[in-house]
Amino acid sequence: MPTVKDILETMDYGPAPEANGEVIKWLKARGAFGHFIGGAFTKPEATFAVENPATGEVLAEVSQGSRADVEAAVKAARSAQRDWARLSGHQRAKWLYAIARNIQKRERFLAVLETMDNGKPVRETRDIDIPLVARHFYHHAGWAEVLADEFPGTGPVGVCGQIIPWNFPLLMLAWKIAPALAAGNTVVLKPAEYTPLTALAFAEICAEIGLPKGVVNIVTGDGDTGAALVAAEVDKIAFTGSTEVGRIIRKATAGSGKKLTLELGGKSPFVVFADADLDAAVEGVVDAIWFNQGQVCCAGSRILVQEGVEEAFTRKLRTRMAKLRVGDPLDKCTDVGAIVHPVQLKRIRDLVARGEAEGAVLHQAECQLPAKGSFFAPGFFTGVEPANIVSDVEIFGPVATLTSFRTPDEAVELANNTRYGLAASIWSENVNLCLDVASRVKAGVVWVNSTNVFDAGSGFGGYRESGFGREGGREGMGEYLSFPAPKEKAEPPVHAPETSPVPESGAKAVDGIDRTAKMYVGGAQKRPDSGYSYAVMAKGRLLGLAGLGNRKDIRNAVEAAHKASGWGKATGHNRAQVLYYLAENLSARAQEFTDRLRSAGASKGAAEREVAVSLERAFWYAAQADKFDGAVHATKSANVTLAMNEPFGVMGIACPNAAPLLGFLSLVLPAIAMGNRVVALPAQDMPLSATDLYQVLDTSDLPGGVVNIVTGPREELTKTLAQHDDVAALWYCGTTEGAKAMEAESAGNLKVTWAIPNCDWTGPDGQGRRYLSRAVQVKNIWVPYGE
Repeated sequence: MPTVKDILETMDYGPAPEANGEVIKWLKARGAFGHFIGGAFTKPEATFAVENPATGEVLAEVSQGSRADVEAAVKAARSAQRDWARLSGHQRAKWLYAIARNIQKRERFLAVLETMDNGKPVRETRDIDIPLVARHFYHHAGWAEVLADEFPGTGPVGVCGQIIPWNFPLLMLAWKIAPALAAGNTVVLKPAEYTPLTALAFAEICAEIGLPKGVVNIVTGDGDTGAALVAAEVDKIAFTGSTEVGRIIRKATAGSGKKLTLELGGKSPFVVFADADLDAAVEGVVDAIWFNQGQVCCAGSRILVQEGVEEAFTRKLRTRMAKLRVGDPLDKCTDVGAIVHPVQLKRIRDLVARGEAEGAVLHQAECQLPAKGSFFAPGFFTGVEPANIVSDVEIFGPVATLTSFRTPDEAVELANNTRYGLAASIWSENVNLCLDVASRVKAGVVWVNSTNVFDAGSGFGGYRESGFGREGGREGMGEYLSFPAPKEKAEPPVHAPETSPVPESGAKAVDGIDRTAKMYVGGAQKRPDSGYSYAVMAKGRLLGLAGLGNRKDIRNAVEAAHKASGWGKATGHNRAQVLYYLAENLSARAQEFTDRLRSAGASKGAAEREVAVSLERAFWYAAQADKFDGAVHATKSANVTLAMNEPFGVMGIACPNAAPLLGFLSLVLPAIAMGNRVVALPAQDMPLSATDLYQVLDTSDLPGGVVNIVTGPREELTKTLAQHDDVAALWYCGTTEGAKAMEAESAGNLKVTWAIPNCDWTGPDGQGRRYLSRAVQVKNIWVPYGE
């Protein structure tokens, strides 16, 4: 046996196993688990084995959920939802508080169970996962208490279907169930098939505290069970998992009216500048990619190091990696535990092998892996070309890539060279540099000189193909609330564009002036690519011709919008000045626009009202341009956590076939007020009021490309916008069938969509903060604060 002196000289670890007798006793007492439906466990049927990934031993038998099981759970949730929603916020808060307290009472039990079920080190479940679970229920007990004050006029969504992954089984459950219950919803949750045991232990806690029956329901099973839940009669789907499955869910829910949030994959950059504390940054890498065996959606899997310190940083990283201990997750001295399942282990091995075959150099810790279980030694790649599979594909294991860069601009370019946008970590002693890069990185969460910091008080979620929606914080609560809906108003029927009798020849309008409206792209009038125009008619009279837009016109407009990126960088004040100037120029031509609307069939009073409200709307959104701002979240850790409203970038907007001037401005103005550039489709049958705006836009200092107008068939052009990978968000006001098609076609790049009902655009439904909130995505930036 080594002496104390020997240990101090070698710094070798001895074994420090965590006892698991209570968990084994609990598992043996139950043997097999049914589903938790309506406040009770069902009889186990069609069970499958759940194994300990560190040993391969069977822990329990769990039921495979069928469509009938899902329907029974949804029925129980539906039955319970009305009474649960009728409780006061204070009463729901007490239930959430009780859940939090009972989780704390079982912290060690749940930590050990999670480690045995998932394979992650017990230090992580004990010190990170389970305390955060309790924190989420405490935090959302507070939201339940103040809901009526903080979200006046809102209500619950209804029954929520929730599908969670296997990397943070109990924590993901808390992220979803806590806000849902606080808002007055009931839930049916499906845990991952590999790791359902802590969800079932949570169900026992719900039963023990007497939570009303049907408020929480747990149905276990594989992907088929999840698909049945997506197809069930629920009001919302919340999914955390792979981007590929997220696309399937987006298509499956298209047109259903179900609220949807998706938290998907990532390939997050970990940026190290030359002036960074390199030792701290190396420890950051440990937390970024080797924490939880790299099985973290926001793992810092792409390490970007400034060229001047690349050699020193790589040397330090290899030295630190060699000290990581891989082994028994129940040993409190273990740093890297087991991969969740042999299937996932094979995937990691295959991707790493392909990365090496494509020329990357693997640096891997030389450690003795346990003889049993699913283990993989931590490592990182160097010499990685951009086309290498490991540069692009999420490995979801303890392996990163390391690439150098020279300048901050190049670092940002490399950081954004991915289809994902979940998180980023930035390391520098220059806070100005950190915040500059944070503002330019396309990611929903940015950590400054830190990584993988989470809290219930801050939103979490991604940009681009990392999904949409947020979990945690004020923005996460909003995802589980229903907001007052506008009173829907039928829009005029859309007529097929008539190109006869002649292509692009002009037409004698009713006032005797030759009138052919062109596209407006990049600040200039452009002829349609088709070479055709279509007749704009009103009460059997020809008003003029409008360009018949096609796919290429949309492509040109999107390219022009991307070139106008400086608009998003302008201050809110500067954008406001342009919108005020736009209103001023519109006012000077009010009579002209009134006459245009009257020629399209509006009465004098209606035309004057539409122009007057359009002017008011321009002023209102100009006023909001520098007032609709973010917040500083009160997180548990020592950070200033900035929730910043950021524009999406390029948005598509399909306008209603009604209120041709006001409907157009009511949708375009909030989008550009928030810094977006738009490709807008004006009212198909009455586009001339929108095309008359060309000269107003030209004379209002609006940069070319900020507003682009493409006339033509709304449904066809909306489909093109939905399929376009360089369009980040899409609003559509039209038919139910059109909205369904838009949502289904948007699954390619998982853009944020909004199906807007036609309404009385002259009233309060046509204006408000809901338009502004839909025009931004929230970026949470964690800045260290204090000692």
